[in-house]
Amino acid sequence: MLKAPHPFDALMDITARPQSVFVRGEGSWLWDDTGKRYLDFIQGWAVNCLGHAPSCVAQAISEQAKLLITPSPAYYNAASLNLAKALVDSSCFDQVFFANSGAEANEGAIKLARRYGARHKGGAFEIITFEGGFHGRTLATMSASGKKAFEPLFEPKVSGFKKARLNDLASVEALISDNTVAVMLEPIQGESGVWPATDQFLQELRALTHEHGLLLIFDEIQTGMGRTGKLFHYEHAGIAPDIMTLGKGIGGGVPLAALLATEHASCFEHGDQGGTFNGNPLMCAAGLAVLEEIGKPAFLKSATETGLYLESQLQKLSARHGLGEVRGRGLLLALDLKLPMGAAIVAQALESGLLLNSPQPDALRFMPALNVTREEIAEMIEGLDVILTKAGAARRVA
Repeated sequence: MLKAPHPFDALMDITARPQSVFVRGEGSWLWDDTGKRYLDFIQGWAVNCLGHAPSCVAQAISEQAKLLITPSPAYYNAASLNLAKALVDSSCFDQVFFANSGAEANEGAIKLARRYGARHKGGAFEIITFEGGFHGRTLATMSASGKKAFEPLFEPKVSGFKKARLNDLASVEALISDNTVAVMLEPIQGESGVWPATDQFLQELRALTHEHGLLLIFDEIQTGMGRTGKLFHYEHAGIAPDIMTLGKGIGGGVPLAALLATEHASCFEHGDQGGTFNGNPLMCAAGLAVLEEIGKPAFLKSATETGLYLESQLQKLSARHGLGEVRGRGLLLALDLKLPMGAAIVAQALESGLLLNSPQPDALRFMPALNVTREEIAEMIEGLDVILTKAGAARRVA
């Protein structure tokens, strides 16, 4: 008789996962099936902007599920209309298309830009993106990304993406041709180690795209929804992109994303874009609950102050252990470790009940809930301090 496979074996093996099985979450905390508690400074990669199991999201989903889960995207539904109107009223954009993931929203942005090029720029289709950028894992968004690990994978890639260097306007200008239709970037590159575009660069980039009649696309999958202290990151630079994508935090933990565009850039024709679950009322009800909570002035003010506190505590920790800079903005920060010890620190942190992320071997990334408390930050810093002290002692012995 064949032995029954372990439950882990039923899931396709696409990443290295620890053996912990999480069964419950509340705020900044997770519990596994043994009852062990973990302080979570990953939050689903900036997804759980209100922490785990926020009551406002749970209530919105519960109430909506009793009314209507989905009528098909071929029809209007009240929840998607309400969320679309709220996003338009809160931003510089005029129209919204809802999707299920950030990659899908970015795929839509690429399609919209190419449709714009076909209609208004003589068939221009090339989009300038950036080295180190990350836009998703579909074929087109992997092609748009500037992630080195993606380069040899799944050839042939989707063509039409030229790579500039972040904060180097001349490198962008050198790539512009008659085939160029848009420039697309993350205002803070998360996966490459939390590298921010400067406000000045974003302002100059907006001027350059205006000069050449190009669309400017902001991928705010990770920076949007209050993550950097403003509802949307583009507000820091005082500019208005033509297209923006949202994901992660917009659903507060449920699969929801959005493609937003100005009236000028909105040129899809019937049949160009769609999706079975896009804009379903269950997810949009959750998104509206999140937006209403984050949109409160007191909430963003508190998140900004908390981000500054986290940054200051990381800087003190860095000085104490002889580490590098603290990069980022708001509650999307990275600590430069100077050495490729990120994976070891993450593993030790997990063992001690602390969830951390190392997007690059020499960096740690911090993406806590936007309502994380100072006490929880202090507890994380204390735990990381212990790990770094042990790591320093080990290096000295070696």
